[in-house]
Amino acid sequence: MYRQVFVLAVFAAFQCGFPASCARNLNYRPIIGILAQENLEDDPHAQGSSYIAASYVKHLESAGARVVPIHINRTEEEYEKLFNAINGLLLPGGNVDIEKSQFTRAAKIFYELAIKANDASDYFPIWGTCQGFQQLTVLISNKNLLTLTDTKAVALPLTFSPGAQNSRLFKKFPKDVLQSLSKENITSNFHSWSLSMQNYSSNAKLKRFYRVLTTNTDGKNEFISTMEAYRYPFYAVQWHPEKSPFEWIEKAGMVHTLSAIKATFYTAHFFVSEAMKNHHRFSSQSEEEKALIYNFQPVFKGLNSIFLQNYYFD
Repeated sequence: MYRQVFVLAVFAAFQCGFPASCARNLNYRPIIGILAQENLEDDPHAQGSSYIAASYVKHLESAGARVVPIHINRTEEEYEKLFNAINGLLLPGGNVDIEKSQFTRAAKIFYELAIKANDASDYFPIWGTCQGFQQLTVLISNKNLLTLTDTKAVALPLTFSPGAQNSRLFKKFPKDVLQSLSKENITSNFHSWSLSMQNYSSNAKLKRFYRVLTTNTDGKNEFISTMEAYRYPFYAVQWHPEKSPFEWIEKAGMVHTLSAIKATFYTAHFFVSEAMKNHHRFSSQSEEEKALIYNFQPVFKGLNSIFLQNYYFD
């Protein structure tokens, strides 16, 4: 266990660019918030009003973080208090309206708090996966620029943009992992909507804010699959790094190869290392304990479910 923590700490320190000084200032007890979203209408296991797929929780825990669920339908004051207690935010995949949902409302509040914090040198990272990626594009452009693509269940290799392998996200990935990502069908895509390169290029706000790291194509449309913000520690992937180790439905697009799982953990390690640079904390240990995901029990939904386990919330 101590060896694992040490390795993660070294990884996080090198992400800073100044390993010796940075390592002394890292938060080795990071807590990351995952935003819940409205229950799917056809979910026979649904309880309460919202859920978080357990694979996102496991993904972050595998790299040394703890998780706090962020409930929908909370007040702005409650969200601001929680923002000042957590060290990063993950916006997960799913299927809600990314312009009018409660998920969107909460995401916008946290996004604006993160912008304000980072502008004040309070380092706060955000990660968006699939729907989370799409939500981030709406938050910066103030419009839905997504295009229908034939990507509902397919695994693809990433096409890296020039210089992308030296980006913040990818520069510390081992060469063999980058090789696998670029040559093998190991990134799981489960989405019907994508941000096309054409729509990205024609929107000045998106171009100024986000750098394109990788793209993919469905044979007709080239779309962005990975991006990071220029000035902020915001990262987004249209693919699903959390699925390979933790989701087991037998469906096209699901990949459990060693290279896929290795790539999964490097994405988790990267984002957790970013959260380690933040020093927000709860006001007391009791407040921290009450907020953690450990207070909730995941529901097993069956091997034929797209999400093996869900956490449900009122």
